[in-house]
Amino acid sequence: MTKDILVFAEQRDGKLMPAALQCVSAARTLVGKTGGRVVVGLIGNGVSNLGASFDGIGVAAVMTADADRYANYGSLAYTRALAAIVTKADPQIVLLPATFMGRDLAPRMAMRLGAGLATDCTELDIDASGALVVKRPIYNGKASNKVHFNPAMRQIASVRPNVFPSPAPDGGPAERVAVDVPADPADDRAKTREIVRTGGAEKDVAEASIVVSGGRSLKSEENFKIIYDLAHALDGAVGASRAACDAGYQPHSRQVGLTGKTVTPNLYIACGISGAIQHLAGMRGSRRIVAVNSDPNAAIFKVADIGVVADLFTFVPALTEEVKKVRGGH
Repeated sequence: MTKDILVFAEQRDGKLMPAALQCVSAARTLVGKTGGRVVVGLIGNGVSNLGASFDGIGVAAVMTADADRYANYGSLAYTRALAAIVTKADPQIVLLPATFMGRDLAPRMAMRLGAGLATDCTELDIDASGALVVKRPIYNGKASNKVHFNPAMRQIASVRPNVFPSPAPDGGPAERVAVDVPADPADDRAKTREIVRTGGAEKDVAEASIVVSGGRSLKSEENFKIIYDLAHALDGAVGASRAACDAGYQPHSRQVGLTGKTVTPNLYIACGISGAIQHLAGMRGSRRIVAVNSDPNAAIFKVADIGVVADLFTFVPALTEEVKKVRGGH
């Protein structure tokens, strides 16, 4: 194995996911200790042009598997393609974003390559033996464990979105390497024919850097408009508590919590959410938490960095207008 670190660069519909660039930042923190390079693996249909996104940010090479059969994500086809890229690059460490795609790919890759695996990592380091050491949250974020990899084996880790920043400028253009992956009839055993997005054009709460969530206190689906207005003003995503989703105010694809999605945005604004344990388990990893609630004793205030005791129907629209003024109406 080389001492290189390979990053799986997730894209959807020809657009690079921010979590992919964040993984590049994570890789750059490690290569100074491994003495290797940062290499990117890119899979899709007509995505070779995305290689330019990695120029000047410390990436040595972009290895691309580009074919019609990768137009939609398919577990079998993508696993084979990424395995081919990893085999060609022969890196010591492989990093993937801990998105839905990354969570599906990572264990498949570990099984196929006989590698060690740690998921949903929030800290990464290299120990004296040259092995990867990671920290990952457990018990719904109430504790964490440290995982030490075997340096003699390939090491795979998925990185929680929004933990690392986007990479700063560094270096020159990345080398382009096309990887030919022969078609395999076995990939047709499970093939994605169509992808239907239930959330429309809205951002995914699990990957957004700003999330504005509403609770049952919104009282109706129509009243969630004030949550959408604030989220759009901040260029963020809309989330909801389990109670709000169970009441039919929002689809369960927006649910934040133990039985919904775990989010780690830079800013989480909870509006009319009391702070049930299952909800806190899904958002307590946010960097900054702002809570708006009319009950001064609401449990959400115990985890909030900023607490606002106010009627959300008055405060949230006022905050939205102030955000629009600061952002010039955008």
